[in-house]
Amino acid sequence: MKHRGRHRRRKQGRAVRAFLAGTALALTAAATMISASQATVGDNPGALEPLTRAAEIRALGLREQPVPQAALDELAAGMGKPVGVRAVLESADRSLRPASGCTAGERTALPVAPAATRAYCWDAADTRAWRAGAVTTSGDADDDGWWNDNRVLLSGWSQGTAERGLARVAFVDANDLNHLRYASALLVVPVDGGHDYRALPSRLSGMVWYQDKLLVTAADGLYVYDMNRVQRTTVDSPEVGRVADGWSARGQRFVLPAVASYRLTGGGAAPRLGTVSLDRSTAPDSLVASEWTPADSDEHARLWRYDFSKDPARPGLLATDATGAVPAVEAYETEASGIKGLLSHRAAGANRADWYLGRTPGTTDRQGSLWRQDTEGAEATRCGSENAPRCWGVQAGTLSYWEATGEVWSQSGRMLFALPLRSIDSALD
Repeated sequence: MKHRGRHRRRKQGRAVRAFLAGTALALTAAATMISASQATVGDNPGALEPLTRAAEIRALGLREQPVPQAALDELAAGMGKPVGVRAVLESADRSLRPASGCTAGERTALPVAPAATRAYCWDAADTRAWRAGAVTTSGDADDDGWWNDNRVLLSGWSQGTAERGLARVAFVDANDLNHLRYASALLVVPVDGGHDYRALPSRLSGMVWYQDKLLVTAADGLYVYDMNRVQRTTVDSPEVGRVADGWSARGQRFVLPAVASYRLTGGGAAPRLGTVSLDRSTAPDSLVASEWTPADSDEHARLWRYDFSKDPARPGLLATDATGAVPAVEAYETEASGIKGLLSHRAAGANRADWYLGRTPGTTDRQGSLWRQDTEGAEATRCGSENAPRCWGVQAGTLSYWEATGEVWSQSGRMLFALPLRSIDSALD
């Protein structure tokens, strides 16, 4: 199944108007009246410091490693023809509750300021044993926000450890934002030449859906999934992979098999990958990444950027040289630590991009913080009588900008939420 090209805009104007219609959420006092006195003023991360030395840039490089086409063909031959995104959405039988139907405890995970204008909580029975992770949308996949005839949200979830665990993606039907339904697919990696697959145990701290590819974080780089290669499982069992009677995925009805990976090549100088997001304000579009460092630590983190390929034969993949190497095209150092959310965006007419950093709460803080940085300085969203900067989500998550609607989507704990980028900028200004 092919994704809609950017030139196809049927229904766009009507859909975007519908998508933006309605008033801001009337969240209850329990969601917004968190005392600012409980938040401590965090250290200002200061201005971004450009990294320009060749050795510094090389440390951030990736190498592309495709899964052999023969292995993908063998897996499809064994499991049956891939079904794609539409089949997952048509099977959606779980619902997210709107903020008004969430408990006061669930709503306390939301940002204090700026406030969410859309918020939902997940099916507790379905997510109890899972940790919420990254968010991306069909607004990342295509600049008109559509995947074929659907608007879609993707939410990543993990359980277990980064070495022994599971990772899955919830496909949320976002055509009606008042009634969100979803179904999930387990992320897997083909093995044994495509005769079997194993689970991807990575904790999903970052995820970007670009064109027909889904890029997700792994311990030493990124795994790549083809959204046209969703496969149905045939057996409901605790196992993952090929079993006596067919194909199983620990109770999940669908799997996404990896088609490639990108591995960091910087050795001991390479960062531990934190989160990723898409920046459509560059030419070409780019993937931005952050380094994971512990919250409250003195460790500075690196922020950097890769170009996406402009080759029509490589949709959704990063730009490589003849050897398969992917160089970082821009890099900075920040004094911020504990970065969980990252967004880079250059406003129309601006001569440089702003970098938005969602930081996890420190050991003495209730809320996280949201900073905007550039090479001249940093500002934080603030709230309360003390004008404190700890106003963001309790469990700061990834940031995904939906260009067609101007909204930023994120996740904090069991709450999925959105708010306009302009409201973030207003709070910062």
